[in-house]
Amino acid sequence: MLSKTVRKRLIWSSVVVLITLLITAGSYTGVILFGNYTIDEKDLVMSELTTVVDQEGNQVAHLFEENRELITIEEVPEHVQQAFIAVEDHRFLQHTGFDVRAIGRALYRDITSGSLQEGGSTITQQLAKNVFLTPEKSFLRKTEEVLIAVNLERRYTKPEILEMYLNQIYFGHGAHGIQAASKLYFDKEISEISAEEGALLAALPKGPNLYSPFIDEDQSLERRNLVLGLMERHGFLDKDEAVRLQGRTLPQEPSAITANPAYRTYVDMVLNEAEERFGIREDEILRGGYEIEVAMDRNMQELLHDQFEDAAIFPADSAGQIAQGSAVMLDNESGGVLAVIGGRDYVRKGLNRAEIPRQPGSAIKPLAVFAPALEEELYEPYSLLQDEPVEFDGYEPRNISGTYEGEMSLYDALVDSVNVPAVSVLNDLGVPAAKAYLSSQQIDLDDDGLSMALGGLTNGVSPLQMASAFRTFADDGIYRESYVIESISTTSGISILPDRELRTERIYSEQTAWYMTRMLEAAVTDGTGTPGEFPGALAGKTGTSTDRRDLWFTGYTPDVTGAYWMGFDRYDEDTVITDSSAISVIAMKALLRDVYENETEQLAFDKPASAEDLQDPIRLMTITDLEVETNLGFTGSNIHLSWTGSEDERLAYRVYEVTGNGDRKLVEELQGQDSYTIRGQNLFSKKEYQVVPYNPQINREGDPSNTVEAGFSFFSME
Repeated sequence: MLSKTVRKRLIWSSVVVLITLLITAGSYTGVILFGNYTIDEKDLVMSELTTVVDQEGNQVAHLFEENRELITIEEVPEHVQQAFIAVEDHRFLQHTGFDVRAIGRALYRDITSGSLQEGGSTITQQLAKNVFLTPEKSFLRKTEEVLIAVNLERRYTKPEILEMYLNQIYFGHGAHGIQAASKLYFDKEISEISAEEGALLAALPKGPNLYSPFIDEDQSLERRNLVLGLMERHGFLDKDEAVRLQGRTLPQEPSAITANPAYRTYVDMVLNEAEERFGIREDEILRGGYEIEVAMDRNMQELLHDQFEDAAIFPADSAGQIAQGSAVMLDNESGGVLAVIGGRDYVRKGLNRAEIPRQPGSAIKPLAVFAPALEEELYEPYSLLQDEPVEFDGYEPRNISGTYEGEMSLYDALVDSVNVPAVSVLNDLGVPAAKAYLSSQQIDLDDDGLSMALGGLTNGVSPLQMASAFRTFADDGIYRESYVIESISTTSGISILPDRELRTERIYSEQTAWYMTRMLEAAVTDGTGTPGEFPGALAGKTGTSTDRRDLWFTGYTPDVTGAYWMGFDRYDEDTVITDSSAISVIAMKALLRDVYENETEQLAFDKPASAEDLQDPIRLMTITDLEVETNLGFTGSNIHLSWTGSEDERLAYRVYEVTGNGDRKLVEELQGQDSYTIRGQNLFSKKEYQVVPYNPQINREGDPSNTVEAGFSFFSME
């Protein structure tokens, strides 16, 4: 039997072992519980930049709070992973979250130095510190760091931890994560990085500002070569290769990661539309890692931006203000915004004048007056309209020219932008009907007066609204709501569906749309839109508000629709504009020349199959050279009349015999002829004749010709 002493020793030994096991188990359980409590996996979901691309996949902009692009560990070359392991944690693959040796060395140095200088942190501890803890240095925080690191190692594999670490760390100059750093320092994808480049990236996290090659090249080179030396020491490189790589040069300047200033207005509109139409707030866009495909034409956007950098295209400055402007270009097929500028020197989150209402002047006439009247079949293009001073329930519109024709065709009233006929048409159409047509194209007005016909509005219309409504004519009468975002997808490729669909509605028949296109095309070639040069097909309308405060041109080619506005943000008694809307016409035509380059001659509007074409207007002429010749025939005298006719063979001529008291009797109506013979007349009678031009389009005669006398004489008067 065991002696009493031995039994006591065994009992005490067992108790000590049991207590030790309980303490160990309790400590381990405490570590696990603390780590589980501290770790919130949502904190490991890192913000990632959102990429904006055009429809061909070309990058337009990066949107971010932190410039970060997440990658998988499989995308990181092995030599790059080894560079980080060599310099940051060479026992990374062996330890379980913390390295006792490294902690011991760091603790010894901290004690001897009297301060917390040495980190001794593993890669896993650094990840724990950066994601879950504050940057303070204390023994307690170091303990928390270790506890979290142990739990991270329980939850994730080594490759997963290294992936999170490389995506999370900061590399300087705004680059978060190794992919952003790779593009910043080398303009490469991380998968393309060489061993010495990877060594430089691994050198940076300890002191991004200290070791950046763009700040201190000597320190950066020394640090990079230290990393290459450590890679050789730990068996990742052989000695000769390390020496060779240490001789490589460093990058000299960062690759640009800032957005092109040409895209600022567009990017702001993307952020607004993402929230309004897709329900994604701006802060989520800036950190969510989305890919946003937009309707932008980058070439057109950059051309528009460059144009707005040229002060010569704008009115002169006045009263301490620079003349402002905005422009928007839409795709005729889809309604997508191809290019947009919110103003000169536009800044992010600035005043986007493309969406600010302004007084449209006569540019509103096609939308509020003429197209609705045609659609309602109140008039046809060559219907005659009143053109004389008149009062409409107290409202007395006046023509800018101060002259009045008495009557003119709707065609001419639109082409020449005559005011009184426009108001007359709106009076017949009715303001409520006009507002309904505008509202169906998302232009909602509070106005109820006939001044709407001339653009006299309470709040006005924005360039984007004007372009969208004019685009309806180019799309055969179908309105499509404008937009900037084609699609949004997550990093995993899942498409985000919009909260609402874009509005699409037929507003006009194809016939009405075609009539408007033909008349607006004439407004550019023969009317108020003639300034400037553009050899391709272009239809459009100018607009000038009271006192020339707003100078407009809105027009379209077969492919694109655009609206230009120029003016000042504020007006007082000293603010003066001496230019006209011609300046906006010239600017848009200049942009279109650059956009189409040598392709303008192929541009032509296509008539819808269901529509009848609109013939060019027939113009009356004045005949001043009517001549008569009389000769003898078998049945009496033959009277031959001749005159100089019009080149337009559609013009008709009415031959009249002038009777007593100035009355006239119609003899014949001819078309496309410049002579007529009256046969079998009384040999001894004398008759007078006139020829009057007649326009069958408008059912109107022109001025009568000179009067000639026809008669046969047997004796000479000489």
